This record gives sequence, C-alpha cells and structure tokens, in this order.
Amino acid sequence: MTTVGEFMTTRLVTMDGNETLIAAAQEMRDSAIGDVVVTDGDNVVGIVTDRDITVRGVAENMEPGATRLGQITTRDVITVSQYDDVVAAADLMRTYAVRRLPVIDDGRLVGLISMGDLAVEREPQSVLADISADDPNN
Repeated sequence: MTTVGEFMTTRLVTMDGNETLIAAAQEMRDSAIGDVVVTDGDNVVGIVTDRDITVRGVAENMEPGATRLGQITTRDVITVSQYDDVVAAADLMRTYAVRRLPVIDDGRLVGLISMGDLAVEREPQSVLADISADDPNN
C-alpha cells in the first residue's frame, strides 16, 4: 500500500482567519502556492485557494484589503492521515469534489496532499503530473 505520507507536501503555509485576502494572495504569490490552510491557533478551520479569493471575494465585490479569510474559508474540510492509502485519498477527492486534503496526525496539521501530488504518483505521464512536477512559472 502506498501511503499519503509518501507524497504529501510538508511545506505548508497557514494563516489566521483574521488575515486579509490581500495578505493571503501575496503569501500565495511569494510561496508559489495555490492555497493556504486557515487555522485558529493549532486547529485547522478551513482552507482558502486562489480561486476562492477570486470567486468568493473579488467577484462578489468584497474589498480584498478589508475582507478577512474567515469570510470566504471553505470549512468542514475533509482530512486524511499520513498513513491512509493514496487510493482512498483520491476517492475522497473525487467524492467531495476537492483538489486538496489537509493531512492530520494526532490532531496536528502535518501536510497537504493534492490532486497534483497523486497524479505524479499514479499517472506520471499525465498532463496534470507534468504541470504539477514543473517549477512554478510566476
């Protein structure tokens, strides 16, 4: 069995829900990532993606400098353990129509696994795997 822990990303960016959309967008740009995990202390409360900022924030005419991440956070995130099977993780992504799953160990955030991570492992010749394995172009 191939486990989530073998392919998860451990280079995580977390932000408090009181941070602004601008702060999150700048962090995503500077870290060359497409999401931040939203936390309250040590607890994961949700996730915000670059698409969320665009669709739930800017497109809804929310002021990026005044809108807080907590206002657009996807809550009730589905999580996995680093010991879970990658096929089960892929099934969860498909079932819940999500592209990323926080990886939790003993109640603590330890990683993130994405559809791209799984593509590199399961379908290394796919276009998604090629894109995911490439260096960021920004």
